[in-house]
Amino acid sequence: MAGAAEDTPERPAEEQEYRLSICGKLCYAIGGAPNQVAGSAAAFFLQIYLLDIAHITPFHASLVLFIGKASGALTDPVAGYFISKSRWTKIGRLMPWMLACTPFTVVSYFFMWYLPPFVSGRVAWYLTFYCLFQALTTLFQVPYSALTMFLSTDQKERDSATAYRMTMEVLGTLIGAALQGQIVASAHVSHHCTVNPPVNTTDSWHDTPSFPDPSDPFSHQEVCTYVPWIYPKAKVYMIAAGVIGGVYLLGIVILFLGVKEKDDPYALNSDRAIPFCKGIGLTMKHGPYVKLTASFLLISTAVQLEQSNFVLFCTHAAGLRNHFQYLVVTILVSAAMSIPFWQKFLQRFGKKCAACGISWMIPFAVMLVTIPNLILAYFVAFVSGLSIAASLLLPWSMLPDVVDNFRLQNPHGKGHETIFYSSYVFFTKMSAGIGLGISAAGLEFTGYKPGICRQSKDVILTLKILIGVVPAILILLGLCILLFYPITEESRKETKLALEVLRRSHQSTENLDDHKEHTSV
Repeated sequence: MAGAAEDTPERPAEEQEYRLSICGKLCYAIGGAPNQVAGSAAAFFLQIYLLDIAHITPFHASLVLFIGKASGALTDPVAGYFISKSRWTKIGRLMPWMLACTPFTVVSYFFMWYLPPFVSGRVAWYLTFYCLFQALTTLFQVPYSALTMFLSTDQKERDSATAYRMTMEVLGTLIGAALQGQIVASAHVSHHCTVNPPVNTTDSWHDTPSFPDPSDPFSHQEVCTYVPWIYPKAKVYMIAAGVIGGVYLLGIVILFLGVKEKDDPYALNSDRAIPFCKGIGLTMKHGPYVKLTASFLLISTAVQLEQSNFVLFCTHAAGLRNHFQYLVVTILVSAAMSIPFWQKFLQRFGKKCAACGISWMIPFAVMLVTIPNLILAYFVAFVSGLSIAASLLLPWSMLPDVVDNFRLQNPHGKGHETIFYSSYVFFTKMSAGIGLGISAAGLEFTGYKPGICRQSKDVILTLKILIGVVPAILILLGLCILLFYPITEESRKETKLALEVLRRSHQSTENLDDHKEHTSV
């Protein structure tokens, strides 16, 4: 806080209104954690669930993952449009959206992990509920992310709230992975793989998957006959879904009771909201936003690829089938513990400089791919957690600076915050969906077969590429783009002072108008 004292040695009395209490920051942070709990469980386990529990082919799994992410991405601009048009209520403009969508999100999440008794329609079942889940989480995430701008006008207070939020979201990611991992771990202990078959065995129990063709409607009876362990495994996934659904309800209650949304402090009552289509056009022309978004599109895609393929890599390529849940927990504990470090680092050295930490995971991931070793795997997990923490904290810490920069260039418009946040979430989801689709399609192309003990060499090579080479290239490209990001620490201070002048002038104008109204009366 020493830096804050140097920037504003005498904080004006009116700014005290925009100071955030620790309790308020914690409630705001806890409110967003359930989305991360559910998202983490889906990111780490949905692909292997579809392949090994629901017995959907890799091609159909890639369709479910890609179309689901795409539906969530397409919901972002729609959500941004309607939220920007919504009116102020007694509980705010953003809070009603979060309250309304949460119960439906819980229901769609549970059925996303339910194994229906029919076989031929499973692809449509999972596609429907995954699309619903992605769309509903978008209706929560867009207003929740934009709420940052309505907590305080002070940049340091917003950065502090963002750090609280990212810490809690990483903890939410940890809780989601740990809960899901511990509850469903028994579903991936392959007792039928305890005996390694010879390479040219003719025993179909070992070298072919013991499950029916999902396209065969008459094969349901074979499931019960040949693979009696499928349905108990499906039940543990439903138990995990029920537990995480309860976390959702707890989080929204804490958010509603502990956070008070403030109206736009910079806008005059006479200011009009920027039309949505015009706002999208202005957003896409705003240089700092374009560079920030392009950079973290690539970086977030790399992280998504790591998450979605890590369990498969540990299971089939690294021989760490019995350790994957502990490696996931190591990654997330490391990320959660390092958020305060990155917050201090970016305050002292700047946000662009902190981005260098994202690249730390590259050499260690490549080492794990080339030398799959248990001790090395835990070390890689620890370093990857540090990098993931930086990749999570930085974009959400830098995006408010971009919004402030835009506000300074467009002082008489309002309602643009949801446009920025919805379009940013749209692009990140689209890139993640494309990455997930490509990875699942790659597994299909190389011959991934669910349920067998040993995958082919082509599948193992594909998993190594998806874990090591592709994320490394994407991260390096993203960091290269970030070098051209124009907002520096000096320009942030200048923007802060200019916005403070703007806010005071608007307050004076409003007070003058009120005085004239009283005089005329």
